[in-house]
Amino acid sequence: QVQLVQSGGGLVQAGGSLRLSCAASGHSAGRTSMGWFRQAPGKEREFVAQIAWSGGSAFYADSVKGRFTISRDNTKNTVYLQMNSLKPEDTAVYYCAGRSQNPDIVVLTTPQEYEYWGQGTQVTVSS
Repeated sequence: QVQLVQSGGGLVQAGGSLRLSCAASGHSAGRTSMGWFRQAPGKEREFVAQIAWSGGSAFYADSVKGRFTISRDNTKNTVYLQMNSLKPEDTAVYYCAGRSQNPDIVVLTTPQEYEYWGQGTQVTVSS
């Protein structure tokens, strides 16, 4: 079983930056793609970004493309989400997620496609 522990987040003014981290522990089947999702009050959980297990490819939602960067350090079993030029509409609880045995070329954009989830962290962007 894999455990994902998130850190980072908080309150920032519009135009500011934050970095989220997600550290994995435990045993997985390997080739784990990692993703970030977010959920605003009264809304469904939505896809933000995904990175392949090798770190060689990443995919972003249109709403964050050019502002957010997902990365991973497999030596530390940690994935990051660097968020720049934040907007009030980015306010949400952010979740990291993992899916093992996923080929690099397969993009996973729905929550149902992921096996493991972090505890969530609040990001609030003030105007």
